[in-house]
Amino acid sequence: MDFRWDIIEIYAPLLMKGTLYTIGLSIAGILIGSILGLLIGLGRLTKRKWLSIPLNCYIAFFRGTPIFVQLLLVHFGVVPALTGETNAILATILALSLNSAAYIAEIFRGGIQSIDSGQMEGARSLGMSHGQAMRYVILPQAFKRIIPPLGNEFIVLIKESSIAAVIAAPELTYWGRAMATEYYRVWEPYLTSAVIYLILTLSLSLLLNRLERRMETK
Repeated sequence: MDFRWDIIEIYAPLLMKGTLYTIGLSIAGILIGSILGLLIGLGRLTKRKWLSIPLNCYIAFFRGTPIFVQLLLVHFGVVPALTGETNAILATILALSLNSAAYIAEIFRGGIQSIDSGQMEGARSLGMSHGQAMRYVILPQAFKRIIPPLGNEFIVLIKESSIAAVIAAPELTYWGRAMATEYYRVWEPYLTSAVIYLILTLSLSLLLNRLERRMETK
């Protein structure tokens, strides 16, 4: 197989730019998704049906439909309705955040429910309010338990950010497709993109494993 290193060298600056966009989109999706996921997860634990039913519907929709369809809805429907025009970067961040929030909400809910109910009762008997007991007693313990599934969700999010290429967000896959189209090559652009994604996900896995070990020693 004739592998052309020269076209990778030509596209290296653009691939680097796309990698930075991929990292930025993923971080934004993770941060916003985690905040929304925590709020939705806490809302799912409430006994108030007027709150839990809409949240259940939200989770069912975003877990039960393809993220590709969600991205198109956000890009061509939600973002133009909010700003008056399409914006690929904003649409990608919104779609990734909304999608990841549905999964992270279930992760938080499962983590909180895994804590023995006696912990909450003990905190309340010490005079803490429900919110204080959740903040100072339940959530710190639950967070240690949800690190592995939360890390998996982050890794999935990095890979799913590649769908942003279909709406022309200039991330890594977008520039890989551009290289493939310009030179009519397959292996160089897509294999290079795959290697970069692998480096990103393995690096994140390493960081999460170190964080998990550090939390276990405390």
